[in-house]
Amino acid sequence: MTHSVSPLAPDRLAILPPIAGVRLAARACAIRYKDRDDVMLMELAPGSTIAGVLTRSLTRSAPVDLCRNHLKAGKARAILVNAGNANAFTGRAGIQSVDRCVKAVSAALGCRATEVFMASTGVIGETLPDDRITGALTNLIKNLSADSWARAGSAIMTTDTYPKLSTRNARIGDASVTINGIAKGSGMIAPDMATMLAFVATDAKIPAPILQRILADAAQKSFNSITVDGDTSTSDTLLLAASGKAPAHPKPKAAGDPLLRDFRRAVEEVLRDLACQVVKDGEGASKFITIDVTGAATQRAARAIGLAIANSPLVKTAIAGGDANWGRIVMAVGKSGERADRDRLSVAIGGTIIAEKGQRRAGYDEGPVAQHIRGRDIHVAVDVGVGRGKARVWTCDLTHGYIDINADYRS
Repeated sequence: MTHSVSPLAPDRLAILPPIAGVRLAARACAIRYKDRDDVMLMELAPGSTIAGVLTRSLTRSAPVDLCRNHLKAGKARAILVNAGNANAFTGRAGIQSVDRCVKAVSAALGCRATEVFMASTGVIGETLPDDRITGALTNLIKNLSADSWARAGSAIMTTDTYPKLSTRNARIGDASVTINGIAKGSGMIAPDMATMLAFVATDAKIPAPILQRILADAAQKSFNSITVDGDTSTSDTLLLAASGKAPAHPKPKAAGDPLLRDFRRAVEEVLRDLACQVVKDGEGASKFITIDVTGAATQRAARAIGLAIANSPLVKTAIAGGDANWGRIVMAVGKSGERADRDRLSVAIGGTIIAEKGQRRAGYDEGPVAQHIRGRDIHVAVDVGVGRGKARVWTCDLTHGYIDINADYRS
């Protein structure tokens, strides 16, 4: 079933440039969908390093287990992705299907099995028809191209209404490097990376342990700070590969090396851009909501409070209906389980202070707030009055469209 493009979709999709040492291909394999690409292969140059952040779900998929094991070696030659079937909760059959795919890619590319990574997204509990994937490998490899980022981004979609694409440039010493990323996600979005997949690649030469630290830090500020519906997928996978084929640059000594300051900035921007695009394509979404929490005990506490607000069905439906019901935000803060001073709490929407010092502000005029909340970009700010911790999270509203999409997802 196809859906109208989200009203929050970007006016134009990013055009991702080629990255030395990275080629991609996509193909229609009828995993679940008909007449559309649903398998993507990313080939990486020999010697490429890789880092990853994966779901903490206790019902994680077989591909997630594979990625966790292969990340220990820190080397990668290929990432294989299918859409339409999550290969989760499929028992021994799921493990065997992943094993067959990995062995086939390894043999075709002449690399170690531990250098092949796999991700799957789609329906849970159904056996993956992996023969359709391995049977398409020859064609996929034949069609590998450095210019196929957009097609690869479309191939990994499920209920997405547009492909998520992002690119940035950075400098490491005197060398210019590029970071490209693609992502999919629309529903079952509340990553705890510890149905969301993201694959990022760069031509920089970065050792795997340093790449891992940079990725983990950036993920916390992006993909781990978004939510659509509060449901964490069995398949959440974020991988960052470095081909090392950029012009020569000094070797970084640690993730915090000043040499990597601009690179860290670029990676964070790509991940944040992709994460926000996922929210803007939230199932049934009509409004994009940014929530800033300040005055919390710690940064972690601020993020937890922000997500409590962002995951509240009452808050999300009020915003969907254009109702400036700020009391629901107060409720969500109170249920978060984090410290908050009721008598110092303040709430603002669209820059208008609604409540302060634990009560509604004297002379509060709801008019500007009501006008703001009828728009598509909503801003909520909360100060809980107990410390200096702060965080920003992103979400979308909850509309009838979410029900329509998920009530017949398997049909």
